Amino acid sequence: MGTVDTRERILAAAERLAAEHGFAGTSLRSITADAGVNLASVNYHFGSKEGLIQEVFGRLIRPVNRERLELLDALEGEFGEKPIPLDRILEAFVGPAIRMARDSKDRILIRQLLGMTYSEPSEVIQKSFTEQFREIRERFGPAFRRTLPDLAKEDFFWRLHFSIGAMAHTLADPQRLEAISDGACDPYDEEETVTQLVQFLSAGMGADRARSSAGMKR
Repeated sequence: MGTVDTRERILAAAERLAAEHGFAGTSLRSITADAGVNLASVNYHFGSKEGLIQEVFGRLIRPVNRERLELLDALEGEFGEKPIPLDRILEAFVGPAIRMARDSKDRILIRQLLGMTYSEPSEVIQKSFTEQFREIRERFGPAFRRTLPDLAKEDFFWRLHFSIGAMAHTLADPQRLEAISDGACDPYDEEETVTQLVQFLSAGMGADRARSSAGMKR
């Protein structure tokens, strides 16, 4: 077994088990057993479980973020200094994550695993998340702000947080939608998922701060 093959087997096992049990619930022992390698192989290729998790996260999220930035570049080229329509920015943000596994035989596993990378409260994942999303935040933040100039900074980050949560839930637990809709909704129809998610997030991101007559207070 070559070193490249060994590395890929470890990564594949880690991805598969993390999608089923979460990163925190996946032990190195289970990964090495699934991959058919010894612990020394993990240490050789990744240094530690933390290094392995960071690589699993990175190779999932890097192509998603690369496509996001390419789409944003195209939008900024199209609109110049003018505000980009909110739904177009949101589609550039959520579309690559929803569509990334479309052509993979492991599309369900990949979507669940990607959903977990957004939502699992792991220190390692959150550290990697912060590092991987620095450029996304720096590029998408100003684009959103130009489109929503009257939105207070704290409101923007609340809504961005909720948007990421909705996307993560959609990725990590598609079966729930199928169940609650009695099969009427197909969570694996990527284009319909993107359309529905963008419509929902556009309404939330663009909503004004008017409070209802039920007495909501700030």
